[in-house]
Amino acid sequence: MRKILTLVLAVVTLCATAKTHIEYNPFSLSVDGRRVVTAPAEGVWSVATDWSDGWMTDWHHASPERTERVGEWTILHGKITLDKGTLLLRDSYREVEGGLVECRRRFEWRGSEPLERVTLSVRLNVVGQALMPCLPGILYYGNKNGAKVNSDIIPVYNGTAGEFAIFEEHRYPMPFAMLESGAEGYAAALHTTPSPVRGAVLSDQWWSLGVEAFEGYSQLVLYSGAIGYNGVHSVAKALQKRPMPYDDTYITLEPQQIVEKQFFVELYPVSREGSGFQRPIYTSLDLHKPYNAERFPTFEQIVRSKYDFAKRRWIEFDSTAVGFNMYDTAVRKDIVMGWCGQADSPGFSLQALSKVLNDSDIEPMVQRSLDYLSTFAVEGEKGVFVVGYNGEKFHGGDPVSCGQAMYNFAKAITLARKNRHYDTTKWEAFLVKACDAVSDRILSAEWNPKSTAEGFYIAPLAISSKLFRNKRYLAAARKAADVFAQRHLTMNGCYWGGTLDATCEDKEGAWAAFQGFLELYERTKEPQYLEWAKHAMDVCISYVVVWDIPLPAGRLADYNFKTTGWSVVSAQNQHIDVYGVLFAPEVYKMGKLLGDNRLCRLAEVMFRSCAQLTDPYGSQGEQIQQTNFAQRGDMSNVHKLRGGYAERWTVFWITAHFLNSAARFYLENGDFSFER
Repeated sequence: MRKILTLVLAVVTLCATAKTHIEYNPFSLSVDGRRVVTAPAEGVWSVATDWSDGWMTDWHHASPERTERVGEWTILHGKITLDKGTLLLRDSYREVEGGLVECRRRFEWRGSEPLERVTLSVRLNVVGQALMPCLPGILYYGNKNGAKVNSDIIPVYNGTAGEFAIFEEHRYPMPFAMLESGAEGYAAALHTTPSPVRGAVLSDQWWSLGVEAFEGYSQLVLYSGAIGYNGVHSVAKALQKRPMPYDDTYITLEPQQIVEKQFFVELYPVSREGSGFQRPIYTSLDLHKPYNAERFPTFEQIVRSKYDFAKRRWIEFDSTAVGFNMYDTAVRKDIVMGWCGQADSPGFSLQALSKVLNDSDIEPMVQRSLDYLSTFAVEGEKGVFVVGYNGEKFHGGDPVSCGQAMYNFAKAITLARKNRHYDTTKWEAFLVKACDAVSDRILSAEWNPKSTAEGFYIAPLAISSKLFRNKRYLAAARKAADVFAQRHLTMNGCYWGGTLDATCEDKEGAWAAFQGFLELYERTKEPQYLEWAKHAMDVCISYVVVWDIPLPAGRLADYNFKTTGWSVVSAQNQHIDVYGVLFAPEVYKMGKLLGDNRLCRLAEVMFRSCAQLTDPYGSQGEQIQQTNFAQRGDMSNVHKLRGGYAERWTVFWITAHFLNSAARFYLENGDFSFER
């Protein structure tokens, strides 16, 4: 523990010794004497007054004419004089703490007629070449790994002059944009208070947030609606494989109308390339305080409803081929391990929750389901096994599903050895075959994993090394961890490939690494694994929504749905889902290990919030459309997407992850109480 504390303190000391200097007229931020964040040379304020070819035109700029000091606020005044009147401008700045600066920008139209086709802005220059961005849930240091596979279906960004990545504020789980200079050792972030815009042509138009690259510098930007990415203006990342037009995002200012925009700016040193995104994550937590768990269902309510639904998914093809159905049984029958099927998961979770559920059906379901899954054939050469049976044939087999299934088998065996209620002979034989095959694969000189998907092997190998007293499994887990740490800690390629329906940066790839690194730390107590787990965890929680996104009329508004605690899927699939419940127990555990209560409180919200849409049957759908994105339903018009809910796609993972997470919370605490 002393080594861990030393590591944490070293980071804290580094940050504390860096000196941030703030100037307000014109606005600039310096770190250790380097002037890094500045107002644009053409002026502190910039307003466009026309729109042509899908983008803003006719820019007007202004610099402060007067400065005053009122209490803790520095206030700048300026104006832009136009033919139809005068636009009064005001910035109010104050330092909140630790170099974080709050700004309230005010636009007031003083004219006798409406000012039409207007775009308001916030623009901040950040010096440096090829600065790398983090836009949470959207863009991770350029999405370099996803770009190698298919750059047409995800946002990509290299920091080359002329590039831009600007998205609706309601698309951001954590509403900030960050730019890092790994070479120079600093990063800057722009946090926004998200808001719709009055006077917009579109009925549901919000401010936008993002980055733009220029020669020798980049900009952190806010606009009153304009969006675009991958070199195309006025498009939304609306569909899985293509954008949709989202044009005419200007506004009209009525006489005497006032528009204000609140934002926060921070500049700070980074001790290691690829770590710049981490600080603003915790700033975002501090700004939005997403900790109100009491407004959501309780753990007991969630566990009971999800268990009742799981029982209804039990199917029997014959006396031995039994288990939990991936699909609505009335539509299709398929027992599938891992990823979306999770037929293996109840074999662990129901053991842990048996005292809570108090149902005599649990023991036979656990025994019979894992016994049957243990018969699935392992292919030694590739290190995978078939994962599904549909009543006619066996099918599937991939690192994501196999790794997740191995983890649940390892957890089930561990627990069964303690409670002695189950015969684990078949389970252990299956897991040994899988671990042997996977270890051979990883320890071979030819092993070169394509993505972080094979990170799902790390945790079960680490656990199994103790279960079966096999040092080879631990060696394989260590080697895999080393490979993924080397690849991802610099963010020169972010964690990716953790899902089977996308080929890009995603939270599930980050979860594979996070889970594996933390499991290795718990087994070895080596501080590097905790440091790596913290990095991967921070990527995971950057996908978690920390604010309640107001929603238009639709299925989500029908529920009075709150988005806080849910998580964006990936750079390709930008709806939200309940997957975050699966890593919530590890976020809680990290909070206790690091002494950070924010993580403990966030973890509880992540679990409880995600049960909001549970219907009277215990069911809920997979795809929740908090932004202009959809994969199902009416996708004919981009303006129809936000606020929708694909409630009929009810694959079993949605239910299984709640029970699996609840089991790990319960085993961690002995009950469902939390240290807050």
